[in-house]
Amino acid sequence: MEITLALIKPHVMRNTIAFAAIKQLIKDNFTILDSKEVYITKGLSELFYAEHKGKFFYNRLTTFMASGPCYALILQSKDCIAKWRALMGPTKVFKAVHAHPGCIRALYGLSDTRNACHGSDSKTAALKEIAILFPDFIKDNVSENS
Repeated sequence: MEITLALIKPHVMRNTIAFAAIKQLIKDNFTILDSKEVYITKGLSELFYAEHKGKFFYNRLTTFMASGPCYALILQSKDCIAKWRALMGPTKVFKAVHAHPGCIRALYGLSDTRNACHGSDSKTAALKEIAILFPDFIKDNVSENS
């Protein structure tokens, strides 16, 4: 079994109907190993999105992520990373709306920065991101066969 980080962005947290729908979608498709509301400071956001430093959207993204609470989850399932990324849809909301109209980002994304959610893109990224937002999580305690 694989694990990944799912992060629901601030504008979705303000929309109780969208937030409830996404949480139910997650519950229906994954085992939730841990979850919590998190306040991502600008500094934490800069650490979390360090690989994007220097890109034109970096400041906009890190500022937005610090604009309100987010909801972080550690998900587990077979092919968890690919499965969560498929449910989210393309990063670019315009593409999501036209190519995958039923995905989370097409339904609840507002822009490429405010695209509703985040998901790790690899096992390495998942472990790094989980360590940032869930510093007490011990991956060794997770059953590979659950």
